[in-house]
Amino acid sequence: MITSKGFSTGLYGYQVEYWKNSQDPNLDEILRTVAEAGMNAVELDPTPDMLELANKHGLAISGAYVGLQLHEPFETLNIEETVVPVAKRVAAAGGTDLVINADPKGGWNEPQPKTEEEFKQIGDNLSRIASAVSGLGLKVSLHNHASDKHNADGDLRAVIDYASKEVGLCVDTGWAHVAGLDPVELLRAYPDRIYAFHFRNQFGRVPSEDLTVGEIDMKQVMQAASDIGYNGWLTFELLHEEGTGAKGTLAEATASSVAFLKSFI
Repeated sequence: MITSKGFSTGLYGYQVEYWKNSQDPNLDEILRTVAEAGMNAVELDPTPDMLELANKHGLAISGAYVGLQLHEPFETLNIEETVVPVAKRVAAAGGTDLVINADPKGGWNEPQPKTEEEFKQIGDNLSRIASAVSGLGLKVSLHNHASDKHNADGDLRAVIDYASKEVGLCVDTGWAHVAGLDPVELLRAYPDRIYAFHFRNQFGRVPSEDLTVGEIDMKQVMQAASDIGYNGWLTFELLHEEGTGAKGTLAEATASSVAFLKSFI
């Protein structure tokens, strides 16, 4: 059985809609839109200004996402400035999740394969981050964002084989599919390490319009989440690219996706 805390979303996909028109994102407008689309919370760094905006629109803070070059030595991550303040703001705002991404070696445009030693480093760094923020009541998880199987498998080993038990997985269904992983298999293989979700459906490497269509069987994903007793936020990461061929707005896609997932809870 899923005991969901509610629906949340990251803001990247909504910001992209402004960038498509060479406009600066209007965060007040975005938060109003996601609230009207059925979101209960947002995943962001709740700085005072952002927390005020979220509260204005009746949105809770589910957690925050931080990207780091996790394959580099711990000392270079400077977590006292890059992670700990964010974690403290999330905890103070009532959030529960600190989602960490292992940013690609070589950059986003030309990611390079990481070595096994670098995957071990990722696991060690995640353990040290979890230790540094222990006591704040947050769940620390690694977000899978690798677009190839070598790095996706390695990031998985970084958590399962090389990190402490305090570190879990944020299963991004879309990126798992792109990298050749099955999100359902991840849930069933590591039920005790599933701390968070980023939901998106895909046609190959292209995001689908909403969760109701695509190559990922979201019914099976939700069944697996129910079978493992998932208890957390159902966070979206919808994105409309040119290849998506969206017929509606991102807000409409969000609303239809909320209704779709509710049918499985």
